[in-house]
Amino acid sequence: MPKLTQAYVLRLRPSEREAFHWDTQLPGFGLRAKPSGVRTFVVQYRNAGGRTRRYAIAKYGVMTVEEARKEARQLLSAVAKGADPSAERASGRTAPTVADLIDRYMREHSEAHKKASSVKEDRRLLNRNVKPRLGTTKAASVTRGDIAKLHHALRKTPYEANRTLAILSKMFNLSEVWGLRPDGSNPCRHVKRFREAKRERFFSGDELKRIGEALATAERDGTEMPGITLAVRLLALTGCRMGEILALRWEDVELKKGLIRLTDAKAGARDVMLGTPARALLADSPKDDNWVVHGPNPDKPLSRWTLEKAWRRIRDNAKLENARLHDFRHTVGTYGGHAGFNAFIVRDLLGHKTLAMTGRYVERDTDPVRAAADLVSERVAAAMAGNSAKVIPMVKVDKAHDWKNARALES
Repeated sequence: MPKLTQAYVLRLRPSEREAFHWDTQLPGFGLRAKPSGVRTFVVQYRNAGGRTRRYAIAKYGVMTVEEARKEARQLLSAVAKGADPSAERASGRTAPTVADLIDRYMREHSEAHKKASSVKEDRRLLNRNVKPRLGTTKAASVTRGDIAKLHHALRKTPYEANRTLAILSKMFNLSEVWGLRPDGSNPCRHVKRFREAKRERFFSGDELKRIGEALATAERDGTEMPGITLAVRLLALTGCRMGEILALRWEDVELKKGLIRLTDAKAGARDVMLGTPARALLADSPKDDNWVVHGPNPDKPLSRWTLEKAWRRIRDNAKLENARLHDFRHTVGTYGGHAGFNAFIVRDLLGHKTLAMTGRYVERDTDPVRAAADLVSERVAAAMAGNSAKVIPMVKVDKAHDWKNARALES
């Protein structure tokens, strides 16, 4: 066989059967010629297991003879070191795509370790923002540039862009654990998050009064379902998260003890102390159904979407802008601080994870937390009713953040 040259390839004529023309200068390098006239450069080799493999480099015309010979020399050199280009290409064809990685992430991580609401949000963000852009890309070949481009495309919604990036970062960390990418190759690293405007705010006394008036009007005129106004009032008086109130069952409410038991809260199971107004509100609420707040169907809890939509109507009637239901939680925490309660009491009042280690060294019982619930919810209730409430500051007695019992302040 002659050495493969440009002139040799040009002289070839189509034959009735597939034919191979091997190069005499570089053993294993050749040209496959099909009856159709298509000519493809190939390398043939034996892998580490002794099996003969053939690997297509490129079609003639895409590469010149010398370019193909150079590529073949590199491939054969890699084979000598134990590589198997043909097997690697076949593996690449069946390698998981980003869509496959998303499915595995949802199945083995999100659904296994997150709450239902978080799972729903993960699925929404990934299906909406990631699958359409990167779904068919091999997970192993995603680059930092790909992630940066995706993140930039979501710049008009910076909060959603950053949440999507956070999920992707976790997903690609897991891809390393699962052996789909090499260690330290997370393409989300060094992709800068967008600056997010601070969204925390709390309601002033005047704003609470307007909300209270809007709720009273809705209750009097029947423009909102009872479950709607009950849910809003409970959020205002307890500082609970929306999901905690919507998932609340009557079996979790202990009015005699003045608390509700949250078995599946964000920071873990906890008891929420109820202030006097919250206890009175729940005591006066119908208890014929399983759910504390429900919609038209008493067998199902009120949906988040229904509550959010109704809140926008209530908010508009109260002439409030940019007011969220979650702002009630910030209001309870802020009023707790205004009342003089320390960070440990406010932490327990809201069920935060913060100060968990420090809290072990602070002597405390349920009385200060109950006192905090009473003072804060009474102030909120008074403001919503259009009245003023006197806030009695707590008195610090030592450096260990121990505080006088709230009952002593009433005397």
